[in-house]
Parts: sequence; C-alpha cells; structure tokens
Amino acid sequence: MSYTIGEISKIMGIPASTLRYYDKEGLLPFVKRTSGGIRMFQDKDIAALEVINCLKQTGLSISEIKKFIDLCEEGDSTIDQRLELINRQYQIMKEEEKKIKATIHVLKYKQWYYKTAKEAGTCSIHFNMEKDHVPEEFHDMIRNSEKTHPL
Repeated sequence: MSYTIGEISKIMGIPASTLRYYDKEGLLPFVKRTSGGIRMFQDKDIAALEVINCLKQTGLSISEIKKFIDLCEEGDSTIDQRLELINRQYQIMKEEEKKIKATIHVLKYKQWYYKTAKEAGTCSIHFNMEKDHVPEEFHDMIRNSEKTHPL
C-alpha cells in the first residue's frame, strides 16, 4: 500500500514538515516519488521510519542517523559498523534507564513520605519513625537529613 506524506504523518505521529526535513537531509533515500515528485511511502518504509525515530530518541544527531542509513544502503559489508552503533546507543539508553528508575524511586518515596505526613498533619511524623514502619522498598532512602530538612 502507498501513503502520501500527510497519511504517513498521521500514521507515525510525525509532522509532515519533519518528514520533509528528513528527506532533505538524506534520511529517506528509500522513499519513492511519483512522476510529479510526490513522495509515496510504502508499508516497508514505516519500519524504517520507526528505526529513524528510535535512533533520534537515543540522542543521535541527524548527521549520525544519515551515516547509519548510508551504511544500510551500502549493504552487508557494513553490518559490523551498524551493530557497533546500535550497541553503543543501547548502552547509552540502558544508562538513561538506570537514571530514570532511580528518579522514579525517589519520587515514589516522596509520595509515601508526604502521604504519611499529610495523614499525620505534620512532616515531623518521620522524625522518630521506627524503620519497621517504613515500607521496606524505602529503607535505602531513610536519611538523617530529613529530620532537619523540609524537603
């Protein structure tokens, strides 16, 4: 099936202007055009756009994504280089995942902290709280600083 840039924009949730920019920057060498120059995306192009979006989300620049696409266009002789890039971006995202999980953990702790403070009507409820009254998942969060700092 063929899709216009407007249709693929809706399907992918990518502004048509972004798709035009990608094309201008050489990220879409696989997209066919009609005799009138209208871009016509195919079903297989959706998967390529998903990879481009994924690489963009990992922090790769447009020029780096272009290099990756050029490697893909070169064929099997570049598999090692492509795998290296994917492995590098994967490791970057795993590090980001760790940071996000740590942030979520702090936020969950603070949800519990302020919920119990709200129920007690004061943050001082935590000053002398025994460790066994704190959910086990938050034992690593207990700090003396909360006995003196209002955050």
